Amino acid sequence: QVQLVESGGGLVQAGGSLRLSCAASGGIGSIYTMGWYRQAPGKQRELVATITSGGPTNYADSVKGRFTISRDNAKSTVYLQMNSLKPEDTAVYYCNAYLPIAPRVAYWGQGTQVTVSS
Repeated sequence: QVQLVESGGGLVQAGGSLRLSCAASGGIGSIYTMGWYRQAPGKQRELVATITSGGPTNYADSVKGRFTISRDNAKSTVYLQMNSLKPEDTAVYYCNAYLPIAPRVAYWGQGTQVTVSS
């Protein structure tokens, strides 16, 4: 069974920084596309950032220039460095792993709470 274990969430003041980590186990390797999603109260879950096995990244417009996604394939871990945090960044953040070849399965972490105070 594949597992994604997230850590690093917490409370931070506006303008501060936080680093989220997601450790993968159960056979996930460098071939997976990794991503971070978030869901705020009363809102739909939205894409924050993705990173492919080869390195290219994509970001939501709302976080460009502030967040950085990275991965350490040797450690099977993906990170989300969040700088210049805003109150609107408050949400539960979820780690995602996607296999881009058959059977194209996806896995989700349990989520970690990020709260940004004004």
